[in-house]
Amino acid sequence: MQASPAFRKQMEGFGLTTAEILYRMPDHPSLLQSYVWQDYDLFPEFPTLRKFLDFWTRSLDGPLFKVTVGHSRLVKPAVLKAVDAEFRLT
Repeated sequence: MQASPAFRKQMEGFGLTTAEILYRMPDHPSLLQSYVWQDYDLFPEFPTLRKFLDFWTRSLDGPLFKVTVGHSRLVKPAVLKAVDAEFRLT
């Protein structure tokens, strides 16, 4: 039994990366369209995402407006600590 390609990438240090890409519509430049991209990538350089964005810039007509990136090393759950005290504001 072989490990999946996604598992192998995780073992090599890759993490699941999600990018929301806002781009202008070629025929209607005042309108923005959203595209969600997801793949395993390396933090913080994101070579896979950069390669995709380079391809987008070279080959597609919709110019990029904004790219928002989410990665497990960028976004983490809040750390909560129990406190043995109670404070009341009146």
